[in-house]
Amino acid sequence: MRAIVVTDQAAGTAGMTLVERPEPQPAINDVVVEVHASGYVPTEVEWSSTWSDRAGRDRAPSIPGHELAGVVTSLGYGTTGLSVGQRVFGLADWHRDGSLAEYVAIEARNLAPLPGGVDFSVGASLPISGLTAWQGLFDHGRLQAGQSVLAHGAAGAVGTMVTQLANEAGAYVIGTGRAADRDKVLDFGAQEFVDLETDALEDVGGIDLVFDLIGADIQKRSAALIKTGGTLVSVVGPIEARPAEGLAVDFVVEANRAQLSEIVQRVRDGRLRTNIGKVATLDDAVATFNSTERLKGKTIIRLRP
Repeated sequence: MRAIVVTDQAAGTAGMTLVERPEPQPAINDVVVEVHASGYVPTEVEWSSTWSDRAGRDRAPSIPGHELAGVVTSLGYGTTGLSVGQRVFGLADWHRDGSLAEYVAIEARNLAPLPGGVDFSVGASLPISGLTAWQGLFDHGRLQAGQSVLAHGAAGAVGTMVTQLANEAGAYVIGTGRAADRDKVLDFGAQEFVDLETDALEDVGGIDLVFDLIGADIQKRSAALIKTGGTLVSVVGPIEARPAEGLAVDFVVEANRAQLSEIVQRVRDGRLRTNIGKVATLDDAVATFNSTERLKGKTIIRLRP
């Protein structure tokens, strides 16, 4: 099969190559999926899990990509809940070869059925963005109707999901970003927009939940904005500044079939929109990842028409 591999951590995306690799075989409780579309996160080449397994052993050359949508082609021993020929989407394990390949072996529990009315590219755009937003808001942030949410990076793939899901839950959403992001952030449902380059973030006032996708100084300044009993949720590493009278949670998104099903149902019903930016073929993937163009939204690699 054809696959994108990385071999040199120092080279980053510049070290990516399109090669021939053996097709994966399903282990116990695995399925093999014929990948129709794959999502990609630009920072994957910086993740330790891209380069080593859970025991710390080097696993390069490795295949990146962890979001996928496709069709099940075979089942491993003991696998239940899915069938050959079924349309699926989901989140591949961080420490195993990923989805920038024509086939991927993945634990069945990491996948959910993809409804027939949802395109494969849309399905591949949902796992990391949708699950990160869902788990940050509801599992870790315990968001309730009537609360306020400050969503940093609200124009991005995760940020637009945060805004829409929080809005649906009855929250008042303030999105942040650059000036050029204003219309997009408001279009995805934020009630207010804060330009981080020109507006005073400290004027926002008491917030129940800060969803941080930026980190650094913005995260530190945001901790002081949180109400008593509020929460700062982050996905960009350990939190350096904690709210004086609130909680701080940093987390890594996890695969969850039930949550994936909730998310895709909202997409099918028209309650949730994806934020897909660049769509490229597998042949053009390496050039896309190495482009000097700022990639906006979720980058999707389409492997089949």
